[in-house]
Amino acid sequence: MFDVVLHMPEIPQNTGNLMRLTVNVGARLHLIEPLGFSLDDARLRRAGLDYREYAEVALHPDFGAFLAEVSPARIFAFTQHATRRYTEVAYQPGDVLVFGRESVGLPVDVMEHPSITDQVRIPIAPGGRSLNLANAVAVGVYEAWRQLGFPDVG
Repeated sequence: MFDVVLHMPEIPQNTGNLMRLTVNVGARLHLIEPLGFSLDDARLRRAGLDYREYAEVALHPDFGAFLAEVSPARIFAFTQHATRRYTEVAYQPGDVLVFGRESVGLPVDVMEHPSITDQVRIPIAPGGRSLNLANAVAVGVYEAWRQLGFPDVG
């Protein structure tokens, strides 16, 4: 299916919610350190409910370590600075969707890394600044999954 990467997430509730999401869509979740919380944080456990035990979660010390371990063919960096919309991508199984930390998004060195296939954005109405990280990931992952026809769903 897909791999979802959270680059240095700060809020445990978002990560817990995304553990639930990735289980429900059949994706894997990758967390790039440093994290703004501990993986045994009560807020993460509360947001993730009992999905934590079912979620495929991998912890990586940095973006380079993630690349070395996973070796993805295509990586899409979600950033408000992109000009291409996330809906303009023809997603494929195995694609990686990368999201930045809640406070500042993705750092330039990740957005411009040679492994990044493209930078994409989620449109926001005038006057808006950003979406909650868990909501942004849900928007991106569900569009990718929709394009593939929601495989393995009865």
